[in-house]
Amino acid sequence: MSDNQFEGPENLIKQPSGLLAGLRNSFLTGLVVIAPVALTIWLIWSVIGWIDGFVLPFIPNLYHPDNILNTIFGQDVAINIRGLGVVVFLLFTTFVGWIAKGFLGRSLIRFGENLVCKMPVVRSIYSGVKQIAETVFAQSDRSFEKACLIEYPRKGIWAIGFISTDAKGEVKYKVKAKSDLLSVFVPTTPNPTSGFMLFFPRSDVIELDMSIEDAAKLVISAGLVYPPYKSPK
Repeated sequence: MSDNQFEGPENLIKQPSGLLAGLRNSFLTGLVVIAPVALTIWLIWSVIGWIDGFVLPFIPNLYHPDNILNTIFGQDVAINIRGLGVVVFLLFTTFVGWIAKGFLGRSLIRFGENLVCKMPVVRSIYSGVKQIAETVFAQSDRSFEKACLIEYPRKGIWAIGFISTDAKGEVKYKVKAKSDLLSVFVPTTPNPTSGFMLFFPRSDVIELDMSIEDAAKLVISAGLVYPPYKSPK
């Protein structure tokens, strides 16, 4: 198979001989196709159910779908609308964000944060959760620039990394490097949210053409999923 083509599910299983072996191969190929779809649907369905279970208790019983239908039709109707809690959560979160952008909202948030900062244990938890939320969800220009290859943890061993920014401040001026320093995040497998933040000379970093998403897939799959690539040669 050439490097610029994806492997189809039928190519992931070795071609057998014989009827039983052929049925086994067909079953495994079908499993390769069905398993990702089924697991994705199950995960989404479970997350929606978890949000519903958390949000719906805060909604008055009068406004639950089954009670509304009972009021309209005058009879008992048992119904469970999956995702209603998600809709309420999205609307409520959007409303809170809209309020927080105004002067009154900013003033209330500032007052609340000043109050929290006076609580010894609570302020540590709040500041940590806030930093994580701002890093993951905040809309800003701060993001990884490119995927790269670096020699880590020693020469001759290569690892996937994500270039963050050029090193600045004290780090830049205290390190006597042969070229500019780059801050590189080296993720762990299969959980790319943890890893190491390292500084490398620019000359020691090999930038990759693959996207950040493709590099993340490569890390998560432990080297099993490679993006398509056409050699310049």
